[in-house]
Amino acid sequence: MKPKKRLLIGNANFDYMVNRNGYFVDKTLFIKEFYDNANHVVLIPRPRRFGKTMNLSMTRHFFDVNLPQSKALFSEFNISKDQSFCEIHQNQYPVITLSFKSIRGENWEQCLNNIKNTLSTLHIEYMHLLDSSKILDFEKNDLLEMMQKKASQDTYAYSLLKLSKYLYRHHGKKVIILLDEYDTPIIEGYREGYYSQVIKFMQVFLGGAFKDNPYLEKGLITGIMRIARESIFSEMNNVGIFSLTSHYFSDKFGFTERETKDLLTYFDIGDHFEGVQAWYNGYQFGQQRHIYNPWSIINYIHRHSEGFKPHWVNTGTDSLIKKRILERDQRKNYDILQNLLADGTVTQTIHEEFVFKDFDTNKELLWTLLLFSGYLTTDKQIKLKRYTLKIPNYEVKTVFQDIIISWLQEDVQLKKEVLYETMKHLVNNRLAQFEKGFREIMGDTFSYFDIQKDKPERVYQAYLLGLLAVLGDDYIIKSNHESGDVRYDILLLPHNTTKYGIVMEMKQLPKIPKESKTKLHKRINKKLTEAAEQMENQRYYKELIAHKIKKITKVPVVFIGKEAYVNQI
Repeated sequence: MKPKKRLLIGNANFDYMVNRNGYFVDKTLFIKEFYDNANHVVLIPRPRRFGKTMNLSMTRHFFDVNLPQSKALFSEFNISKDQSFCEIHQNQYPVITLSFKSIRGENWEQCLNNIKNTLSTLHIEYMHLLDSSKILDFEKNDLLEMMQKKASQDTYAYSLLKLSKYLYRHHGKKVIILLDEYDTPIIEGYREGYYSQVIKFMQVFLGGAFKDNPYLEKGLITGIMRIARESIFSEMNNVGIFSLTSHYFSDKFGFTERETKDLLTYFDIGDHFEGVQAWYNGYQFGQQRHIYNPWSIINYIHRHSEGFKPHWVNTGTDSLIKKRILERDQRKNYDILQNLLADGTVTQTIHEEFVFKDFDTNKELLWTLLLFSGYLTTDKQIKLKRYTLKIPNYEVKTVFQDIIISWLQEDVQLKKEVLYETMKHLVNNRLAQFEKGFREIMGDTFSYFDIQKDKPERVYQAYLLGLLAVLGDDYIIKSNHESGDVRYDILLLPHNTTKYGIVMEMKQLPKIPKESKTKLHKRINKKLTEAAEQMENQRYYKELIAHKIKKITKVPVVFIGKEAYVNQI
């Protein structure tokens, strides 16, 4: 009987995973799809932690002529069933594998030094070329200079082209080049102010390796963005670009729903699927819906006793995204984020050829960055480059909740203590105190927001959702979801089942000039009663009961302008 597979986290080497009996989600058919692709060079942008590095490691072990022992690694996986493909291609090519994942620096000198260190380490892997009778002495000197980090910047820029030539001559076969996270130094250059310098280097480096390389059998490049117009790829007509809106490779990065269910079942937590689906599902790549975040899935399985929490959003910096949202068109962006947090969508033009130098002036590029970085996903395509976008899951919602809170504190200058105290009253069923605090907050902040005449309740709902963001650590905040046969406005599902679960129904009343207090109070009380009866009759709290929440608070809210009422007057 085979021993049970283990979860192995943090090492994206294919041989490490298989040799240590790690649970591997079988993506080996990616190898054939890549090689059989009509394009000489394939560029596949995907968000971070969605399996790019593992797929490149797997591809290297399949093709590399210097790793014949790797053949056994594939024996139990899907690619081994294609015997003819394996016989022709397995371990038949010299392979160059390079990652720029860690290439960063506060200035160009630091960044270039990191590039040199990475390329030096790469060349040391091919020490055997120094003993090859097919490599000339002056070429061996070039190799030694690269290994010793003594080469000129131009030599480093053309290093992959030269290394390809040497490997081709030594093995008598063209080379496969695999470059992971090519855009990390470019993004870092934009952040730190040396963008033009890193772009110039990358033009030569990538052009030599992938455009003007007669020794190239096949090329594979991964990253987050497609950096364009600066001639990195625009002059390379041999590159096929398969972004996350493409139909190709759509199930090869991230976990499909079937793969996720199999994982949960294998590790005996199949009954957690509903929560996993809400927290880590929601991505769409091409026409493939229900793509799950793999980093979050494996970390949740490993630590499931701690409950659902963000895993992926804590693995990298969101500083650029947060900065961009907060600094440009704050009111407009805040309104859009409120709508997204209310499970709405935003329609935007997606610029797949991303140009960082235009990022400061072209406001629409923010939404392209959010999409390709994994903070939004496509909902549907409207026309050629026009898509509706949405937040994929609860995990990513936490990022936008933090942004909303930052905006309220910094721009609206809403005191965090007041907001927390008010929401604390809500979740502890102290509705009179909640009403008092909520009306105070609205009086100070609601003038910042416009009430749409055609959908005023939507604005109130989005506004309240923004305030509720402070509860994101302890509650799943849901809106307009099916509960029974109808839709509640807002539902707060506590992670701790001993806490209060909350369902809210909002109503809006128009202002009537010169109305007496008696008539006003009568209208408000009638609307509050109507909202309360609606929640009860339609059983809006059914979802809370299904999650074994025993304490349930039903909160009717009636809005008149910038005043809110929760209790009968």
